[in-house]
Amino acid sequence: MRRYDPGTCPRGRSRLTVLGWWFVQAIAFPLSHHSAHGFRCALLRLFGSTIGQGVHIRPTARFTYPWKVTIDDHAWVGDDVVFYSIDAIWIGQHSVISQQTYLCTASHDIQDPRFGLVTGAIAIGNGAWVASRCFVGPGVRIGANTVVGVNSTVLQDLPPGQVCFGTPCRVRSPRLPQP
Repeated sequence: MRRYDPGTCPRGRSRLTVLGWWFVQAIAFPLSHHSAHGFRCALLRLFGSTIGQGVHIRPTARFTYPWKVTIDDHAWVGDDVVFYSIDAIWIGQHSVISQQTYLCTASHDIQDPRFGLVTGAIAIGNGAWVASRCFVGPGVRIGANTVVGVNSTVLQDLPPGQVCFGTPCRVRSPRLPQP
């Protein structure tokens, strides 16, 4: 690990901006009333997030770099959701990210003796629901209207309109019965 270089993380803003965000998130988010979604959305916009109308974000949600996050109209973000946004994260409209889910856009190259950083954007389609305590890995795309079951580990793309769960997460059935 003495070869590891932590300075390669692509922040996208100055260290002062990052420090300012961490301070605001540590104080303003958890101390805001649970129904103050507009206030939390305004703070995220102030720091560069693209946040749609009618978005609900719980006070214990965490965002590493909010300027790399887009949340479209009427999406919901539950308690203790982590947006490890080293790379971009997009949440589609009318989507739900349930409590204690971890959206992770970065990992390390295990073949590299320096454990170089590897990143990949996450995209969660319109109308999708990622249930509680899921892990979504770097570079994953979850299709529109797909449901990811509780405690799932999503390491590969999931197609639209499916019910998926497991570790690793796999397609189990269509979300809606075919007519």
